Amino acid sequence: MSWQLASLALLGLALAAGFAWYERERPPARVLAVVASLAALAVVGRLAFAAIPNVKPTTDIVLFAGYALGAIPGFAVGAVTAIVSNIFLSQGPWTVWQMAGWGAVGVGGALLARLLRGREPNRFVLAAVCGAAGLLFGAWMDVYQWTFAARQDLDSYIAVAGTSLPYNVAHAIGNVVFCLLIGPAFLRALARYRRRLEVRWERSPAPIVTVVIALALVPAVPTAATAATPAGRAESYLLRAQNIDGGFGAAPRQSSSPLYTGWAGLALGSAGRNPRDVNRSGGRSVAAYVLRGSGSLGDIGEIERTVLLARAAGLNPRRFGGRNLLAEIEKRRRDNGSISGFVSYTAFGVMALRASGASAGSATVGWLVSSQNADGGFGVAPSSASDADMTGAALQALASVGRSRSPAGQRAAEWLRRNQNDDGGFGQFKGRDSNAQSTAYAIQGLLAAGAGGHAASRARAYLVRLQRRDGSVAYSSTSSQTPVWVTAQALMALEGKPLPLAAVPRRARRARASAASDDGGGGAPASGGSRKAGGSKADAGAGGEAASGGETGTGAVGGVTAAADPGAAAPEAGSAPALESAPKSGAAEVKRVPVWAALVALAGVLGLLWGLHRYVLPGR
Repeated sequence: MSWQLASLALLGLALAAGFAWYERERPPARVLAVVASLAALAVVGRLAFAAIPNVKPTTDIVLFAGYALGAIPGFAVGAVTAIVSNIFLSQGPWTVWQMAGWGAVGVGGALLARLLRGREPNRFVLAAVCGAAGLLFGAWMDVYQWTFAARQDLDSYIAVAGTSLPYNVAHAIGNVVFCLLIGPAFLRALARYRRRLEVRWERSPAPIVTVVIALALVPAVPTAATAATPAGRAESYLLRAQNIDGGFGAAPRQSSSPLYTGWAGLALGSAGRNPRDVNRSGGRSVAAYVLRGSGSLGDIGEIERTVLLARAAGLNPRRFGGRNLLAEIEKRRRDNGSISGFVSYTAFGVMALRASGASAGSATVGWLVSSQNADGGFGVAPSSASDADMTGAALQALASVGRSRSPAGQRAAEWLRRNQNDDGGFGQFKGRDSNAQSTAYAIQGLLAAGAGGHAASRARAYLVRLQRRDGSVAYSSTSSQTPVWVTAQALMALEGKPLPLAAVPRRARRARASAASDDGGGGAPASGGSRKAGGSKADAGAGGEAASGGETGTGAVGGVTAAADPGAAAPEAGSAPALESAPKSGAAEVKRVPVWAALVALAGVLGLLWGLHRYVLPGR
């Protein structure tokens, strides 16, 4: 039994015991009613503030429930809040940890009441306890993340806790603020209810006031919940990482590179954002950045990636910055049909040509099929060992020419399924540790072949487990290198959009003239070394096996793969089945939570609390 399975089993037993305890006590219907109401309030509070990472009144409400009503109702409020709110935010193995954590907060509230012996707590003491509860809850969820580390020791836990510390501190500060605003009054109202064990409607407007306030929250809650899905959080991270010149670096606030910009633009395109519309306030768009650097394109991988991005933006690759990029791909086609002699360049060349409506050529497709290894997989070159990256890329290419269900496509999909690791992810080579980029390639290939099923669902769950609280996706459980590149690949996998992407509709606003007409022929990229970044996965630091550059085809070919495959993390576009277990959150029309919606949510929650206190709960 794995560490993760053992921990889930133990937590499941603990939760079952807690609910059995609750049932054995057989609380009266009035207590059940208030438990349900408080759990609903905590759920609404969590969803309404989903746009603000870790700042939510949920922990406070659960602690107040335990303090005023006792350990059993407090536990029930916490556990029910976690499982119900995750219906909107995404269920997973973390749900049982959240149920246990918030249930423990409710029990902790009851212990605080026992320590104070019925005395009403000082406002600031109560706020300090709420802050401490937030830190302890964060430390508990760090244990969940720790179970996925390579080693379960103190050093690994400290590393995990250090990464999440800013978010845990934000959680604690939010708890303190909410408690200072509503804590004492909330506790007094609940205490009165407990003493009387009945609800008296003192004023007739109460139902109307409560219903109106709840309805006011309805428009904001789905929007906030959408933004809090794994795909929505990854998209938000990429949008925040964009530089003012329109490009992206390996991480936020790093110099822009054509490699990372191409991947980020394709990923945001998979989420429904046209690269001509993606820009920081007052800055250039992704498309403008790529156009300005088009004059320096030389590596075939860069050219293929740029063609795919141009088509997603609705631009013509035959007249892109004064260059015919399709003709330059054709020039690299050899007599045997391959593009530059590599599977990687050939696969992404096929996709680039098909995206632009050009023929891939029967000789080129035939060469790609003939490069398949005896085990069913594809390597970066005909003589290379099979790897998940190239097998996924080859499946996408075959799908783009209608051959995903051919014998070659089915053998490649079977190779991926056989080489999936126990954690649901994929390593670049057979037997290697899982990483996000190879997993994204595999998801993409499986879906393109119409072979997603359980394997793709498990792989997607692996990516979700690697997601950090800022929305980025880590390369692996032990590495967070090049987060922009890795998150871009993961986003396309989470969205279920394989390459090549169709042209993305423009946003309903005035298009930037510079993105559509600036040929950028003489412009230099925002950062030097674009050819190096586009051509070397090792240099960019995104490929675990490529990092050393010591294996045949890994330093040169692995990098070629990364540069040549602008959509490595893109699962299926439309013909293959979607991920069975994952909501397609990226398809939502509105992805960001506007400031006004967050303010409405805040006002609505505070109004709901006031309405409950003023009209619903009994007075003194």
